[in-house]
Amino acid sequence: MKTMTYTNGKNRFLSGFTFLSYSLEAFGVIGFEFLLAYAIEFNVYGYDFGSFNMWQSILHWTMTMIVWILGGLYVIKECARKSGVDFVKNCREKSFISGAKELSFGRWILLISGTVISLIASWIDWDGSKVLRELRSRGIILFTFQYLYYFVEVFLVLLVIVFGQYAFEKWFKNDKIPYGGIVVALTWGLGHWITKGSLATGIYIAIEGFVFGGAYLLTERNLKLSYLFLCIMFIL
Repeated sequence: MKTMTYTNGKNRFLSGFTFLSYSLEAFGVIGFEFLLAYAIEFNVYGYDFGSFNMWQSILHWTMTMIVWILGGLYVIKECARKSGVDFVKNCREKSFISGAKELSFGRWILLISGTVISLIASWIDWDGSKVLRELRSRGIILFTFQYLYYFVEVFLVLLVIVFGQYAFEKWFKNDKIPYGGIVVALTWGLGHWITKGSLATGIYIAIEGFVFGGAYLLTERNLKLSYLFLCIMFIL
């Protein structure tokens, strides 16, 4: 999914700004959860997410996922209508298998190495397997909903990356730098810093977001492959 073009002057600036706005819209959709948790649920229940019972947690994740999916699809549709860049068409035309076969050995080495490093960092951060620890602490029902929520979150993070990559390639005419990862690092990282109240968490997520942007480029911008690797690195 090559994004770099060589339009000049005002058109290039406006085109890049348009794609950046799509990236920020996708991040804004992620930010809905903050509004739901602190402006709506807190006023309804009188306490925050950390004190929710099972059904309140399920309702929270379900509402979040619905808004996230609809919001993400809206941004994709808006982009296709206004810019001609159609992500749905791209996914249909580029199969997972053919995309994997097209990658060079060197790209596979870098992708696998980055994934392994990400998993090691997660293991250290969680003092073991993140998946097993969350399964034990939440139980199978909450675990299932939480991981469905993670899958949808990765979908939106990928949109932030792709649109951000489009924007900066329009401006700087360089398709080798993971601009999308930088956008995710600044937005998603800042969001986690604010919502989690931890600078260390924000920095960790920012670094992870930058790695995600690199993975997108290493997959030759194959959306299906990128989504798979992002899910592995973020969820596991």
